[in-house]
Amino acid sequence: MRELFEEAARQPAPDPQESARASARTPLRKRFYKDAGVADAVGGFAITLDGKAIRTPSGRQVVIPTRALADSVAAEWAAQGDTIDPVTMPLTRIANSVVEGVVDRVDLVSEDLAKYFESDLLFYRAGHPEGLVAREAAHWDPVLFWAAQTLGAHFILSEGVMHVKQPDEAVKAARAALPGDPWSVAALHMVTTLTGSALLALALDQGVRDADQVWAAAHVDEDWNVEQWGVDEEAAARRAARLKDFQAAVTVLAAVKQPAIP
Repeated sequence: MRELFEEAARQPAPDPQESARASARTPLRKRFYKDAGVADAVGGFAITLDGKAIRTPSGRQVVIPTRALADSVAAEWAAQGDTIDPVTMPLTRIANSVVEGVVDRVDLVSEDLAKYFESDLLFYRAGHPEGLVAREAAHWDPVLFWAAQTLGAHFILSEGVMHVKQPDEAVKAARAALPGDPWSVAALHMVTTLTGSALLALALDQGVRDADQVWAAAHVDEDWNVEQWGVDEEAAARRAARLKDFQAAVTVLAAVKQPAIP
């Protein structure tokens, strides 16, 4: 079971198309359980397969903080057919990464996440055409204004892609706003890597922007190019794969904010 869970919980490759090719090269494991369920556990809820709790490759029991999230993870296992496809289990992969790689090093993962504040997507603006310039501003400026006014994080913008050194004070202020629990940190890290923006991830976590707004803001340039030149089917497929992981991260963020049920 541990070997199988390691495969099911592994983070996806940066390129979802390559991840799909890798999955195609690796034969899928046959489903070995009948029922997937949820059971009470110390600190939360366990996912069970035929009554046995799932554990990580190192032997740690996977304990999920809320019942709603545990039900969603169990549903991924229940939805598998004759074989188990890890690509279709983004919540399971997040759960494994939290238990195996984030719980004991939240600060290190947060620091890695905070590095994106030094070169965030929102800092680098198009100089033309005017329509794209205006669209970037419409999607990105409200988040930057919020960061400045609410967090005290005043960042520097640049035209083009040349790196701009951001003020240490701004990076520190944004870093201080990151949550401290491992589940939120892991989910925010995923949102950040998928969108290229830690500021968008932080705005999502704090309710300044909803999931649809964040996803649209992350693809302003891409959507502009689609309007001008048409859809690239391969790019669209990669985006669809990323969206599933993004939605899983959003689900985690929402779940851990729910009040505990007595």
